[in-house]
Amino acid sequence: MDCIFCKIIAGEIPCYKVYEDENTLAFLDVAPCADGHTMVIPKKHAAAFVEMSPEESGELFKAVNIVSNQIMEKMENVTGLTIGMNTYESAGQTVMHTHVHIFPRNENDGGGTTHSIVNNAKSSDSEYLKKISEQLTK
Repeated sequence: MDCIFCKIIAGEIPCYKVYEDENTLAFLDVAPCADGHTMVIPKKHAAAFVEMSPEESGELFKAVNIVSNQIMEKMENVTGLTIGMNTYESAGQTVMHTHVHIFPRNENDGGGTTHSIVNNAKSSDSEYLKKISEQLTK
C-alpha cells in the first residue's frame, strides 16, 4: 500500500510520536499550522472517517480525547484547541487515511473558528432546516 500514514504506522517512515495504543497512533504534524499540531490516526486503514465502523471511530475519538488532554495539561500557553477532520477531497482531505487534526490554540493566535472554513449555507429558515432534518432521519 502506498499510504504515507500506513508507512508511519509500520515504522517505515519516522514520526514524532506523542501517543500510541493498540488501535491508534498520534504524532506531530511535520508541516504544522500551530506549535503542537497533532495528527491522530487509526492503525487500521480507512480512507475516510465515514468508512469506519462506529466502534472504530469510538476508539479513534477516545485517543483524540486523551491526546487533547495531554496537550492542554503539558504544553505551555495553550488555552484552547481546535479539533477537526477533512473527509474526502472536496472537504480538503489530502491524505486518504482517516486522521484527526488537533490544533493547540492560545489567545490572539490569529486563527479562526471552525465556522470560518465554510460560509455558504443556503438558508437558516426553519422550513429548510426541517427539510434537511427529515432527509437525514428517513
